[in-house]
Amino acid sequence: MRMQVCRYIKTAAILAGISAASALMAAPVPVQTFTTSDGAVEITPIFHASVMIKAGGDTIYVDPAPPANISGLKPGGLILITDIHPDHLNLADITALSDDKTDIIGPAAVQTTVTTAKTIANGESTQWHKWKITAVPMYNLHNTMPNGTPFHPKGRGNGYVLSYGGKSFYFAGDTEGIPEMHELKNIDVAFIPMNLPYTMTPEAAADAVKAFKPKVVIPYHYRGQDVQKFADALKGTGIEVRILDWYSNMMPGTQTPQGPSPAAH
Repeated sequence: MRMQVCRYIKTAAILAGISAASALMAAPVPVQTFTTSDGAVEITPIFHASVMIKAGGDTIYVDPAPPANISGLKPGGLILITDIHPDHLNLADITALSDDKTDIIGPAAVQTTVTTAKTIANGESTQWHKWKITAVPMYNLHNTMPNGTPFHPKGRGNGYVLSYGGKSFYFAGDTEGIPEMHELKNIDVAFIPMNLPYTMTPEAAADAVKAFKPKVVIPYHYRGQDVQKFADALKGTGIEVRILDWYSNMMPGTQTPQGPSPAAH
């Protein structure tokens, strides 16, 4: 009887350990799958502006940063960074998702934090495996800090157009509906931010999307916003709107920030 009790306790302890480990794994999130001439592209929201992309055996991360739960995620072949703000750039998360073969690409401003990053400026393109990566502008037109400085000055950060297998995926980064966004062509899937005062309202985001007409648009970086207003504003345009939950996959014990500062939004 004593032996059976000991076995029971040991088994319970093992199961408890498995349960605890599982709780620390990144929570399941909806994978968005897109067909291309080179096979499927799978895009998984991680948190806020953090994204995982898989295609052709490669994994790409965009803007990994807390409080995203990245536990259990394997290192990527490429990490793209859009800006220097801590909800887009975090050295600990970048390190956790890197190995000695990982490439890191971002604007020049990120090199202060990530010294190994390869830089790319607005308007420049580079090739990584089967992906063409084009850096595009992201900046504020109207929204500024109290001293008049834009939260995101022109030229500091990058949005990205990623082209693979004949399809183009646009990650806007922190931006308003700038002229360069309006001029985009042949975008298949667009990830568009909306939150004041750092980017734009859902209605302004919808107006920007109407200008360049992607086939599919996915709101992200929308903390505190009513994304249904964005979807409603695009009814009848023929643009497919996919509203996803970007705020449930947090590390255990953390909470979604309610009052972001200009440096962490």
